[in-house]
Amino acid sequence: MRVTKFTDYALRVLIYMACRQRGELTTVSQLAEAYSISAHHVRSIVHKLGKSGYIKSVQGKGGGIRLASSPDEIMLGEVIRKTEKDLFIVECFGPDGQCPIVRACKLKHVLGEALNAFLDTLDQYSLADITDNKHSIMQLIEAA
Repeated sequence: MRVTKFTDYALRVLIYMACRQRGELTTVSQLAEAYSISAHHVRSIVHKLGKSGYIKSVQGKGGGIRLASSPDEIMLGEVIRKTEKDLFIVECFGPDGQCPIVRACKLKHVLGEALNAFLDTLDQYSLADITDNKHSIMQLIEAA
């Protein structure tokens, strides 16, 4: 399974914010610069992460965004499920699956099991688990 760029960037945004001091605000332009992503794309990601309850916005002068909860409460599997439009590994997973053997094929079941194992593994890890090396992460971002 391969996650979309949107989900990849959403995870990067969360990682960046988890590496900041608790409650410290960051901006869309800081995130865009840190990862060399267009500010427009970052705004879309921030909007989705906000609607999903992962980040909060602070309005006004000196405003910005921050994590809505502790990094240890943000589970990676859940983030993937909320940021991916679909988790269709192959066409037959979708509502318009056109494969002529779909009713008899056992591949769909096997791939479904694999997808569940992938998500189950991600469900075991939080944002805190992947950012326990905050200092190293921020050094690399700043050096880029």
